[in-house]
Amino acid sequence: MKLYNVPNPAPNPRRVRIFMAEKGLDLPLESVSLMTGEHKTPEFREKNSLGQVPVLELDDGTTISESMSICRYFEALHPAPPLFGRTPIEIANIDMWLRRVEFALMNPIGNVWRHADPRTAKIVKQFPDFGAANRETSFNAMRWLDRELGGRDFIAGETYSAADIAALCTLDFAGFIGLGIPEECDSLKAWHARVSARPSAAA
Repeated sequence: MKLYNVPNPAPNPRRVRIFMAEKGLDLPLESVSLMTGEHKTPEFREKNSLGQVPVLELDDGTTISESMSICRYFEALHPAPPLFGRTPIEIANIDMWLRRVEFALMNPIGNVWRHADPRTAKIVKQFPDFGAANRETSFNAMRWLDRELGGRDFIAGETYSAADIAALCTLDFAGFIGLGIPEECDSLKAWHARVSARPSAAA
């Protein structure tokens, strides 16, 4: 079993690496060069037809794509510590927060990356006005998450979960493209410091 991987700042492979670190898992990482388009080659598209990373390849050749799907596979094999919840309400709450992080937070940040960053100008058709408009949407999403975090240590409740992993990777990628956490977001900054201090955050 091995993971087709891209190093930081790519947020999606990092989600899987942090999840693996929290579970104490260690498996080979095979680097995929995005700069040379290796992920878009016919050979790689046989593993993931969308030409995206990460991809987990099992020993029998089966492949699993999408970062959270890979994490759920690991959770099923290694339930402790539980990062997708134990009880029905915990599982539903973490899943709710994962969707919120992806739709409310990652979507506008991704739109800024795709449409307003010079590093992506050669690989996608950009709509700069749309990208610029998503900057404020991204900051508003951070302000919303800051309000939601008031009074609790972790995004989905009392314990660290996959929702925290997804949000950490999203916000660190936002910082990479110049979308730092707004100065007034004290709860979000405190949460970010807490989860960044975990050893797994270095994965």
